[in-house]
Amino acid sequence: MLLFPAIDLVAGQVVRLRQGDRAQMDVYSTDPVAVARDFAARGARWIHVVDLSATFGEDEDALDKNARAIAAICKVEGISVDTGGGVRNMAAIERLADAGAQRIAIGTALVRDPEFARAAAERHGDLLVADVAAKAGQVRVNGWREGEGIGADELVSRLAALGYRHLVFTDVARDGMQTGIDAEAYRHIAEVAGFPVVASGGIATLDDLRALAKLGPDVIEGAITGRALYEGAFTLEDALEVFSC
Repeated sequence: MLLFPAIDLVAGQVVRLRQGDRAQMDVYSTDPVAVARDFAARGARWIHVVDLSATFGEDEDALDKNARAIAAICKVEGISVDTGGGVRNMAAIERLADAGAQRIAIGTALVRDPEFARAAAERHGDLLVADVAAKAGQVRVNGWREGEGIGADELVSRLAALGYRHLVFTDVARDGMQTGIDAEAYRHIAEVAGFPVVASGGIATLDDLRALAKLGPDVIEGAITGRALYEGAFTLEDALEVFSC
């Protein structure tokens, strides 16, 4: 199983939000490349990087700072980068691929632009990750700020039929809150998808990671953890050990 320590970016700063709320933002570092190098030095082999400035449609200065940070993180030795945020056209996919990203996540566009979702899967296949976020079973889009009137099960089934084989499922109500996970929610989504998923949202303790690991590799491909690492709930080394067992 893969562990993805998270680097969420706003204008080149490493931040974490609570339930995706831009107004509830904590800044943890102004040097995202140093954070990535630290993760690598401590044993991480993947990093999950989110361009929140692109997600929220922020100004060109913020977008440029994030783009430069992502390109630099992709050059950190020993690290594979899974990245996304505001990926809504082929040009964005190709820009991130050229920067060196090993996986590229698409979220809102999977719902709002079905033809793009289909064409992207056909052209880029295993490079892509379907980024599905839900609250009370209903899909949330546009930085989780808006509902779209579609259930998570329906969307996940649709994406699996299009050929997506990597999927991050985020429990919006738990994200950034360190309230613990709903392991059965991930089991259910993996059953709907027909392949293992990456768990995101609410991981607060090593017991949460152990609960995910216990579900097995047929259910869980990996997990994303952010705030719990930054605030010292557990160490990256201990988290990696849980997922290596």
